[in-house]
Amino acid sequence: MTTTIALAGKGGVGKTTISAMIVKYLMQKSGGSILAIDADPSSNLNMVLGLDLEWTVGDIREDILQQVKQSLLAGGAAMGTLPGGTNKRDYLNYQIRSAMAEGSRFDLIAMGRSEGPGCYCAVNHNLRDVIDGISKNYRYVIIDNEAGLEHLSRRTTRDVDFLLVVSDPTQRGLVAAQRVASFRHDLDIHIENAYLILNGLKEEKVPPPLQAAIDKLDIPLLGVVPYSSQVMDFEFSGRPLVELDADSSLYQGIAAMMEQIL
Repeated sequence: MTTTIALAGKGGVGKTTISAMIVKYLMQKSGGSILAIDADPSSNLNMVLGLDLEWTVGDIREDILQQVKQSLLAGGAAMGTLPGGTNKRDYLNYQIRSAMAEGSRFDLIAMGRSEGPGCYCAVNHNLRDVIDGISKNYRYVIIDNEAGLEHLSRRTTRDVDFLLVVSDPTQRGLVAAQRVASFRHDLDIHIENAYLILNGLKEEKVPPPLQAAIDKLDIPLLGVVPYSSQVMDFEFSGRPLVELDADSSLYQGIAAMMEQIL
């Protein structure tokens, strides 16, 4: 059975950092296979995981649309096939598997750039089916989403076991987190559990005004990730965050949360 964990929140709150720490935790504590999906168009999850990235799903999607367009202009293949009669879904399956970045204990699929002008409905439907088919072969799937949840149901038809909404320790951050969390009720997929993660707190305890705002949200607080200067050191040096020591406060904070829910 696959356990799916999706992360969401406004830009810059640390979703990618936390995604990397979850992957690190699962590598150390679980014997199951792990698939990380970078659903943010900026596609930098590979950097914190220490993987090279050559192709994204966005690149593959644009390539296949260009092939179909050229074929149609030439009076050739129908929309369901590519030049030479290749089935579109089989082609996507092959290309996505070829573009997958492989780590020692995990694999990575990067969604890449968003759609440009043109009709993407048929291609996106096939993409979703292909990625769902790949995902079911993994014990854990970690999805690092873009700022909102608007595109989550276009990435997968799978149920999400845990939605982790990340916020920085500010009132504005919590307002944005509430907006993101509220989107989950409008999705076509089922989300079993939703939690808030407060990231980057410099104080030992959550200040009372912030705690009062958290108490008003419709998702419970899972935990607090303390501010870590080590993260900035790794960012400046270009070292992947997955190499962070297991005794670091950042990793320990995420590990404690994962032990709660898993």
